[in-house]
Amino acid sequence: MTAALEGLVNKLDLRGQILGDVALGAVIKHSRDWNLARECVIDSGLSIKTPGVDLQRACGTSIEAAIMIANKIALGQIEAGVAGGTDTISDAPVVYPDDYRRVLLDMHGARSFMDRLKPILRIRPQHFKPELPGVTEPRTGLSMGESMELTAKKWDIQREHQDQLALSSHIKAAGAYDAGWYEDLVVSFHECEEDNNIRRDTTFEKLSTLRPSFDKSGEGTMTAGNSTPLTDGAAAVLLASEDWARLKNLPVMAYLTFAKVAAVDFVKSEGLLMAPAYAVSDMLKQANLALQDFDFYEIHEAFASQTIATLKAWQSDEFCRNSLGRNQAMGPIDLSLLNVKGGSIAIGHPFAATGARIVATMAKLLQEKGSGRGLISVCTAGGMGVTAIMEAA
Repeated sequence: MTAALEGLVNKLDLRGQILGDVALGAVIKHSRDWNLARECVIDSGLSIKTPGVDLQRACGTSIEAAIMIANKIALGQIEAGVAGGTDTISDAPVVYPDDYRRVLLDMHGARSFMDRLKPILRIRPQHFKPELPGVTEPRTGLSMGESMELTAKKWDIQREHQDQLALSSHIKAAGAYDAGWYEDLVVSFHECEEDNNIRRDTTFEKLSTLRPSFDKSGEGTMTAGNSTPLTDGAAAVLLASEDWARLKNLPVMAYLTFAKVAAVDFVKSEGLLMAPAYAVSDMLKQANLALQDFDFYEIHEAFASQTIATLKAWQSDEFCRNSLGRNQAMGPIDLSLLNVKGGSIAIGHPFAATGARIVATMAKLLQEKGSGRGLISVCTAGGMGVTAIMEAA
């Protein structure tokens, strides 16, 4: 995260400057990183007088951070701030059973050598069995993939459709990198200059050979190829008022104009990752826009099936009437405008970083076009969704 912030500072000549706030977070972080945002800010090149705040909304963390910073700017509380997020899945903290931690704490708190030895007598072999991190929902006991398999079956999402979307994600991401499109958006880290999950050599046939990962009964359709990988990464974006941007001679790439969050009852009635379908509908009503009134769509590819389920829900008269309170279906979108520079399946999904990555991508797309608007949709664990509208400057 510090490297991402430093890259932003260097690119935009912010070294030594005081910003109003820096909001960021991580979904899976170590207890020693309790003050993550502030510590990252101190080493970023910004003035040490720049505050930082940790927040977390699962996979929507950094887009939620962007909304928070944007709201502070809109309210006149600050002139400029940074939103971001990071996750390092390859170095996730491993937790040991509560009884063992109690032993260690008792040893740590003992006042004498003998008192420190006594808790050792309570140690049992089962104390050394680690509790590995996962993405299992406490309320249902299902992993995110297992939950999404249920939704895929409910919406009759075929394996072929999922593999085709996954292939498209890789082709678009590889093409964007090869054309240098990501060059000014990516900060190298330990000599890595490209997301190494992108498969230039994959094909529909290769994807078709992969076995289901979450439902192995013979009816599963979701594989490692059409699901987003758990990866390491960080992303950060600068938001500011127009006056501040002009004062700093920084170009205004795009505006963040609307945002909406929603949650669903995934325990009893709705799919775990279906909340964006509701959030987008409510947001479009507020903005007085139709689903087709956009030049770009950035829908987080948590799983190919999730993206497809969301699109099918918006095309369903029954769902739109009974669940969204609309008179008719919201309709289809032009798929050529969807995740045009690749999505999370190809690029990866470091949980808390994805939202800021998408915001940065959308800003550049709109700046290049010079007009229009973009729709952002991110599903999250816990049955929530975060969505936003961005418009060209």
